[in-house]
Amino acid sequence: MTLTVATYEGRCHCGALGFEFSTGIPPAEWAVRACQCAFCRAHAAACTADPSGSVTFRHATEAMLHRYRFGLHTADFLLCRNCGVYLGAVLTTARQSFATLNTRVMPSLPLSMPCPQPITYGHESVESRVQRRQSRWTPVAEYARASIP
Repeated sequence: MTLTVATYEGRCHCGALGFEFSTGIPPAEWAVRACQCAFCRAHAAACTADPSGSVTFRHATEAMLHRYRFGLHTADFLLCRNCGVYLGAVLTTARQSFATLNTRVMPSLPLSMPCPQPITYGHESVESRVQRRQSRWTPVAEYARASIP
């Protein structure tokens, strides 16, 4: 059987930041999570990832990309400095970077995507959180300056 890979675009409201998410998982089978921390609830985040996929982040100018860290300081939460939209989070390890992506920034949100499932990660240690993210999040292919789709 041949795996069909599709690419989904996401971008902030003003268009300064974006991403291209490539995955072989059909949207109806995406694991969509609604983290219950105060940050994710405030941004109404509904995130997904594919450990077999890839993501490329794009920015019109790097100055528009704000990396915010909170809690255990294990990931950078990517926000637009202009419009404040949360695109996703990135864990960077010695091996590579991994991301979870906010599906709410996809202009063409797949209709077949499941409803976000509430989840809480507050019980995790730093080590278990990093391990979970390395095994479940999407590998980051690159950060690049480019026009946003």
